[in-house]
Amino acid sequence: MKKIQTLLFTVLCGAIVGTALQVSAQPSRPSRPCYATVVRIQGDVSYSLGDSNWHPLVAGKYLPPGASIRTGENGGADVVLGIAVNFPQADTPSRIGLAPDAPVRGMISYKPTAEQNAIRLDQNSLLTIDKLTTTDTGADTVSDTELNLKQGSFFASVKKLSAAAQYIVKTPSGIIGVRGTQFSIVLNGNGTIQNVSVFHTTNDEGLILSMTSSSGSTVTQVVSEGQMYVNDSGSGKLIAIPASVIQELQQAFSDLRTIYGLVSSFERDNTIIYESPDFGSHR
Repeated sequence: MKKIQTLLFTVLCGAIVGTALQVSAQPSRPSRPCYATVVRIQGDVSYSLGDSNWHPLVAGKYLPPGASIRTGENGGADVVLGIAVNFPQADTPSRIGLAPDAPVRGMISYKPTAEQNAIRLDQNSLLTIDKLTTTDTGADTVSDTELNLKQGSFFASVKKLSAAAQYIVKTPSGIIGVRGTQFSIVLNGNGTIQNVSVFHTTNDEGLILSMTSSSGSTVTQVVSEGQMYVNDSGSGKLIAIPASVIQELQQAFSDLRTIYGLVSSFERDNTIIYESPDFGSHR
């Protein structure tokens, strides 16, 4: 309950002032930027580095904070958020094939550690990585993640965070504060939240929505494991996740688990490629 209250306070302040709270403890070392590493691509997917130029996205691309990912019809992307993988490593393949995109750091794909967060961006979606850093305080590693889902939908698997860490998802109509949670967000065409589902949580923490109602007031809602928040005609309510949605969530998070550690690799044409399931059905 104490962590929920702390998270609620953080989200409310973010909704009011538009920025995330800074951790109160001063880190012993400066924060360092992380990257969104693209692990799997399906269909039409492109990226931008904060300007109006869009480029085709390929697996293996490192995207820094400020970058955006856009998926088209039947497009999708699996992305790991965290420390960039440096080669060579003891747990990486001995041979890495060159990728077709010059900015890619010399590989097709890699095996991220199980301690990193992963997301699956669905079709017709637009996501901007506003902030992605980590700080080593000496006693702990504190991460700070801010994503901005402007349209569409995505699935996110968030590891259990340290007390000072934060993971925030912004939408055009509200902010979502997350701890250790597997969840999905679906937006309506106008950017308002259609629904938010919490598939699994760590220590029953769930997530917190902070939204602006049609009257202009701030509405907060805690969504726990097994619940879906449905924003029906501006009047939100909590329901049990429907069976059809549970199947979709199970598939998505099963796929994401293969991304951050439980995946076997195979060698083909002198290139290491990761063997993972196809994308599940889109919304």
